[in-house]
Amino acid sequence: MINAQDIKNGTCIRMDGDLYFCIEFLHVKPGKGNTFMRTKLKNVVDGRVLERRFNIGEKLEDVRVERRPYQFLYMDGQDAIFMNQETYEQIPISKEMITGADYMKESDIVEVVSDASTETVLFAEMPVKTQLKITYTEPGVKGDTATNSLKPATVETGATVRVPLFVNEGEIIEVDTRDGSYQGRVR
Repeated sequence: MINAQDIKNGTCIRMDGDLYFCIEFLHVKPGKGNTFMRTKLKNVVDGRVLERRFNIGEKLEDVRVERRPYQFLYMDGQDAIFMNQETYEQIPISKEMITGADYMKESDIVEVVSDASTETVLFAEMPVKTQLKITYTEPGVKGDTATNSLKPATVETGATVRVPLFVNEGEIIEVDTRDGSYQGRVR
């Protein structure tokens, strides 16, 4: 159990039978009345975000989470098979539970977050940026660098990324796995 004033970004709590991560918090001290915590909590299972207010001194059930690196091996239907880097144990994780799953290629290292008490996997996170090779895109025309136009490009994982017109097939680009945006070319 933790006190409401101890909530910080990344704190995981159990509330109404569900697990929530704190993504934003604010310690509010009004002129009149008691101090309270205003929080934004993200549901681990379905991703819904809700705002909740807690009085200072209110007891909350905290959940101890562990973050471990796992290596992506292969896809098996809708499940991705990962290997623990320390024990070499293999576990399946549903594709819906992985952030940035469209940009994941074999042997990528992914951070898996699990509940320490029950050993159940909560979700998996790709690194924020990853490097991918472009397998298909329309060729760029000389002089296309003046405008900020974007064209679709298919990367080695099969996902489509919007890239500038001067980027060609076979080049390696850096992609933000949170929203799939082009970050730049890798030299």
